[in-house]
Amino acid sequence: MIRRFRKILIANRGEIACRIIWTCKEMGIKTVAVYSEVDRESLHVRFADEAVCIGPAPSAQSYLNIPAIISAAEITNVDAVHPGYGFLAENAQFAEICDACNIKFIGPSARVIKMMGDKVEARRAMTKAGLPILPGSPEPIMSPEEAMDASEATGFPLIVKAAAGGGGRGMRIVRTPEELPQALASASAEAAAAFKNGSVYIERFVERPRHIEIQVLADEYGNCIHLGERECSIQRRHQKLLEEAPSPALSPELRNEMGAAAVNACKEIGYSNAGTFEFLLDENNRFYFMEMNTRIQVEHPVTEMVTLADIVRNQIRIAEGEELGYTQDDVLIVGHSIECRINAEDSQTFVPSPGRITTCNIPGGPGVRVDTAIYPGYFVPPNYDSMIAKLIVHARTRELAIARMRRALEAMVIEGVKTTIPLHLKIMDDKDFQSGDFSTKFMERYASNGETKKS
Repeated sequence: MIRRFRKILIANRGEIACRIIWTCKEMGIKTVAVYSEVDRESLHVRFADEAVCIGPAPSAQSYLNIPAIISAAEITNVDAVHPGYGFLAENAQFAEICDACNIKFIGPSARVIKMMGDKVEARRAMTKAGLPILPGSPEPIMSPEEAMDASEATGFPLIVKAAAGGGGRGMRIVRTPEELPQALASASAEAAAAFKNGSVYIERFVERPRHIEIQVLADEYGNCIHLGERECSIQRRHQKLLEEAPSPALSPELRNEMGAAAVNACKEIGYSNAGTFEFLLDENNRFYFMEMNTRIQVEHPVTEMVTLADIVRNQIRIAEGEELGYTQDDVLIVGHSIECRINAEDSQTFVPSPGRITTCNIPGGPGVRVDTAIYPGYFVPPNYDSMIAKLIVHARTRELAIARMRRALEAMVIEGVKTTIPLHLKIMDDKDFQSGDFSTKFMERYASNGETKKS
């Protein structure tokens, strides 16, 4: 059934809210912004057709306040809600409430969100779907004794992971049996504080992996395709700093194999809308399922740049009940794209740097895209994630994309707050990055040595 949307509420803020507004404008769909009191002067409020204040600055009282967001949706008479990423994007209860209120949630079903949100359940589902999984505990670990029993299958080193949530919280690497009880306790405590769920599990730890993710699109009729991969190995404490597409590590054959595995898994679990499968790729080019993100990703622009797909438009079309309208053979990957996440942080200490932006120059020129909500005079609040912009470039080759990113970073001037632009310039000049010879260890060695010898 085709259900045309007249008006969409965006349950988010900042650059992703603006990004969704741009596509809605192109589609002729009205938009409703929600905002906290501290975000009153934000660009997403200015550019939406309507805006509703949903509470004070703390996210628990605003962007995570489900009753306030549903009330805003009802008083503005919207047809659908787009959650963006973060906040309520992977909240199954929010999806269920939207459905109960006759408001279409632009994303997968609550059932699938719940399944993929529990990492233990997700591992079980993906094993059934035929995806390769690292050896680990089939159920949450309840005691040090259970962890020791499970370690017989994983061996050491192993990693303790939160069953709910992500972003590097509730994770501990364990290299010896003696470290396991303390790691289990601290990971569980951190997970409970961050996600209100202290359940953890363990799996084999891969020492020098690459972090590769596959973007998928699936409609409500069982059609599913992938849009290739993204390389996400440049990260600090499991937080991504830079992404690119395609990965310099993947051959066309491996890309097809990983993509087909993700598509098959989508069909197995009845997935619809946009989603991302995250994999670890070891030094022997063996890949293992990590998790699935049931939402649009921060790094989606690099996929859009190399495929010319508008992922947000596809999300909306799918939620309206349309079929994908194209097949895997229609997907072409052209050139190379890199995205740098520009954070309001000290580039050496990574301490957040909130404050008022006094100067702001956004770079342009061939193959340059900037997704942001900042402007001269904008106040970067201390209440939310410190990412203030995404600088994306596209070029015919990876070598040219790196040169283009360097040029764009040099032209991007943000004053009044500290930013991570100097760090990204150093990464562009790093020989291992330029050669494509790196792993998730890249930033660890970079921080300790000032330069990367072998990552």
